[in-house]
Amino acid sequence: MSPIDHFSFGLLTPVLAYIMSSVGSMLGLLLTSRARLMGGREGRFWLVGAAFAIGGTGIWTMHFIAMLGFSVTGSVIRYNVPLTAASALIAVVVVGMGLFLASYGGERLPFLLGGGILTGCGVASMHYLGMAAMNMSGHVSYDPVIVSLSVLIAIAAATVALWFTLRVSGALKIGAAALVMGVAVCGMHYTGMYSMSVLTHGDAGPIFGARAIDFLLPLIVGISVITVGLLLTIILSPSEKELRSEAEFRDRLRDRDEGAPPEVDLFGTPRR
Repeated sequence: MSPIDHFSFGLLTPVLAYIMSSVGSMLGLLLTSRARLMGGREGRFWLVGAAFAIGGTGIWTMHFIAMLGFSVTGSVIRYNVPLTAASALIAVVVVGMGLFLASYGGERLPFLLGGGILTGCGVASMHYLGMAAMNMSGHVSYDPVIVSLSVLIAIAAATVALWFTLRVSGALKIGAAALVMGVAVCGMHYTGMYSMSVLTHGDAGPIFGARAIDFLLPLIVGISVITVGLLLTIILSPSEKELRSEAEFRDRLRDRDEGAPPEVDLFGTPRR
C-alpha cells in the first residue's frame, strides 16, 4: 500500500477545518433558535438558513478543507467537479431534512432519532461521495469495520446536533454546543479517512479533474457570502429577548380579549 498523509500541511488544515465546523454549527444553532421562537412559515425560512450554515459551512466546507491536507505518495490527486458539487448539495439537503423532521416532532424521541439516522447516513454519504470524487493513479479500498464506525459516529453526531437545535439557546450555551459539534464532525471525517487505503499504479496515465486549489477561491467567496448574509439576517432581525417580549405581550392581549365582556351597542345589543 502507498503511504498516505492526512496532514501534509501540518496542523493548518485540521485546525482550519475545526474552526469552520464550529463556526457553521454556531451559526446554525443561532438560526434554529430563532426558528423555534418565530414558528410557522417564518420559522421554516430560518431552518433553511440553518441547513446551509450547518450542512454547507459546518460539514461540507470542513470536509473539503481537511481534504486539502490529504496526499498520496506516488500520485497526484484531481477532483471530479460534478461529484464534488453533488456532495455539497447532499450535505445541505440531508441536514435540512433532519432539521425539519426534528422540528416537526419537537422533542419526541422517534422524530429525533429518525432525524439523526437520516442526517447521519446522509452526511456519511456526502463524505464518501466526496472521497469518490478524487481521481488518482491508484486503486482505492476501504476497511468496512472503520467505515461502519464512521457511519455510527455520523449518526450519533447528527442526533446530538439535532437535540442541540431543539434545546440550546443563549450565546454561551450555543458556543459550547458548537464546539462539541465541531469535534464530532471532525472526528467522523478523520475516522472515515483512516479507513482508506491506496495502492498506486506503476505507470500513471493522465489524471483528469480539477486541482483542490482550484476550488479554494470559489469556496472562500461562496462561504463568505452565505455566512455574512446569514449573520446580517440575524443582526438585523429582532433579538431573542425582543421576540420573547413580543410573544408574551401578544399572549397577554389574547388573554385579556378572551376574558373581556362582549361589546354592546347603544341599545345594549351585543355587537356581532
